[in-house]
Amino acid sequence: MKHNDFANRIPEAWAGRLAPPVLRTASELWKRAAGRRAAGETVLPPQGQIFRALELAPPENVRCVIVGQDPYHTPGVANGLAFSANPGCKIPPSLRNIFKELSSDLGCPAPTSPDLTPWAERGVLLLNATLTVRAGAAGSHAAWGWQSVTEAVLRACLELPQPAVFLLWGRHAQSVAQKAGVPLSDIDAYPRKRAICSSHPSPLGASKAGADVPAFLGSRPFSRANAFLRASGAAEIEWGLP
Repeated sequence: MKHNDFANRIPEAWAGRLAPPVLRTASELWKRAAGRRAAGETVLPPQGQIFRALELAPPENVRCVIVGQDPYHTPGVANGLAFSANPGCKIPPSLRNIFKELSSDLGCPAPTSPDLTPWAERGVLLLNATLTVRAGAAGSHAAWGWQSVTEAVLRACLELPQPAVFLLWGRHAQSVAQKAGVPLSDIDAYPRKRAICSSHPSPLGASKAGADVPAFLGSRPFSRANAFLRASGAAEIEWGLP
């Protein structure tokens, strides 16, 4: 794909909500990833899926934002959506705890597929703070500058007219959101937005409460998100998955 095709990579609806410097940074990082691939490096997710979270959840559809850290670094797993893995892959440990909480919270059957595409299509923006990673090296692109792009997207989400919930699991997600201006407790600043925080769903943190956040397991994020949407006059999210 040539650089002049880049305009087709970030959906127009999102591009119109992002400042030109942000779009330039996104373009440069997209090209950097393409260059690494051309040099023989395995970069994840596939080039055409780097902005997939934005493609599947246009601004007018967003009712919930889930912030992840960076893509899975095992080849064949990442599909451009935070916490999501390709169909047929083994369910990653953090996602297994997410599914455990989903079943406990809403009483729905535990999903058997790790693919969260249905959530994205229902208005859940599954946004990693860093959008690419080198295979086998978690966090390897954290210093590239992706966060300036994703923080701008989060700021754009704050300005959306419709009610929306930010599910912020773990210190990293909460820090990224705070840098973008998402209030973690001051609901008066954005009355049609709400942040629901907990520890990270990873096996190391899912059962551990922090000083100011509950443990992920038992935090009931899905029913709480729907309760806020319902109270705000918005449609609830159908969280059930295959």
